[in-house]
Amino acid sequence: MPIPFAAPSLTVAIVVFGICTLVIGFVGTKLTGIVDNLADRTRLGEAMAGAVLLGMATSLSGIVVSVTSAWTDKPELAMSNALGGIAAQTVFLAFADIVHRRANLEHAAASLGNMIQGGLLLCLLSLLLVGRFAPEWTIWQIHPITPLLFIAYLYGLRLVKISRANPMWRPARTRETRPDVPEEASNKRSLTFLWLLFLLLGASIGIAGWVLERSATVIAEETGLSQAAVGVLLTSVATSLPELVTTVAAVRQGALTLAVAGIIGGNAFDTLFAAASDVAYRGGSIYHAIPDHVALWVALSLLMTSVLILGLLYRQEKGPGRIGFESVTIIGLYLAGIVMLVAG
Repeated sequence: MPIPFAAPSLTVAIVVFGICTLVIGFVGTKLTGIVDNLADRTRLGEAMAGAVLLGMATSLSGIVVSVTSAWTDKPELAMSNALGGIAAQTVFLAFADIVHRRANLEHAAASLGNMIQGGLLLCLLSLLLVGRFAPEWTIWQIHPITPLLFIAYLYGLRLVKISRANPMWRPARTRETRPDVPEEASNKRSLTFLWLLFLLLGASIGIAGWVLERSATVIAEETGLSQAAVGVLLTSVATSLPELVTTVAAVRQGALTLAVAGIIGGNAFDTLFAAASDVAYRGGSIYHAIPDHVALWVALSLLMTSVLILGLLYRQEKGPGRIGFESVTIIGLYLAGIVMLVAG
């Protein structure tokens, strides 16, 4: 898809960036219902479907931005987009908590699958930090942490699947708990049609992400913003819009487990942005090519995820303004990260 950037123009770049953002947001709204139906029809369940289908599809634009940035020798933009996306999406879950007025979202959407995915996300983020501080060894310009990230992700999905078939832990049921049960309405459209529509929407998000990376590069060059600032404040937020709209849509549809799983599972998948970017980056280990203020977002994402898991475990039914302590803390941590990025 050609873009008129032969003579780079900031105005054109901003317009294209805005159009891509709208496309990503619009397509994201359509995905929620499709994935919810697929979760029921395929018996995957909302937690698994949210992690794999919704998380992967809504992340396509982000992974395209990170991989193309790494391939074109912009490792700082590649990693800041990936890490900033994880932080932004966690904040989106706090926004969804505000939308769900009945009770704290983490209380109502408690499930073993979401807990396991949260633990998996902590492991994957920790591996990113290990790669950052490990010796700069590479094999064919790929750091050993990269294959470990893929292996850990696949093993984590296997644990989610096994736990659904044979759960060894269950959350206490309350009047506000929304269990994951199939809906009869999911049988209205054929399974083949649902899969085709899912693939079409996913491809649209991926193409929009590629165009978005082109425009973001021009914006960074023309405005003098650092690649880290563009990645954390612009591309990561724009490519994360599907997570925001699908999460809010899932909450409004009553698919609370899907809403939480889409964020946590999407974040776990987003750590693979770094692994894929390391493969695409030809300058050695991408984990060692990023400055400290980008690596800081790994630590912030670890902290935000830990707070989220505490919220899922504690299950505060109603906090101030009917949102949990975890939502307030997550928003505060994200704002603190932006302040540190700008000040640095």
